[in-house]
Amino acid sequence: MLKTMRKHGVTLALFAAGSTGLTAAIDQMTKTTIADQAALQQKALFDQVIPGDSYNNSLQQSCFLVSDPALGKGQHHVWIAKKDDKPVAAVLEATAPDGYSGAIQLLVGADFSGTVLGVRVTEHHETPGLGDKIELRISDWITHFTGKRIDGATDGHFAVKKDGGDFDQFTGATITPRAVVNAVKRTGLYAMTLPEQLSRLPGCGE
Repeated sequence: MLKTMRKHGVTLALFAAGSTGLTAAIDQMTKTTIADQAALQQKALFDQVIPGDSYNNSLQQSCFLVSDPALGKGQHHVWIAKKDDKPVAAVLEATAPDGYSGAIQLLVGADFSGTVLGVRVTEHHETPGLGDKIELRISDWITHFTGKRIDGATDGHFAVKKDGGDFDQFTGATITPRAVVNAVKRTGLYAMTLPEQLSRLPGCGE
């Protein structure tokens, strides 16, 4: 009996070791593929908020971490676009904290002179049929930021029409678009300060 139990124990141990090794091997084999796919998806999102012909560096390798109230609470990633090694624009993560149903996460492309190059919503919890019009798959509202210039913090045009600005609000839902417009404005103004900060910002891998 003891001999049989010992034999089964060795068999189970060998099986467990083999399964663990196989799992580790599969994980190692797929890790690179998963990372490559994630990088491609991120690049595709970048291409929606900044023209590909406006820079010639690798955005993903020019990443910095920023903590500034203009972008919302906590740390946000900022990617610097360069043309022939000269910084020309940035892609910035930003948070609109005052959405109707909570924080709205954004990706904003902007140059350093106050022009918004593109905006996309990456996460939100707004009401379906009302606030969700900030999503590109629902409406083209978010595309209306492209090419808009922010003329300083007091620029009254960079607001929803209900507040005297140029951007449409949604029927029955003003809070959501107001939150996004204000967040994009703050982000664009912050982007204008980036060139003088670059030498002091920590890299994403630091």
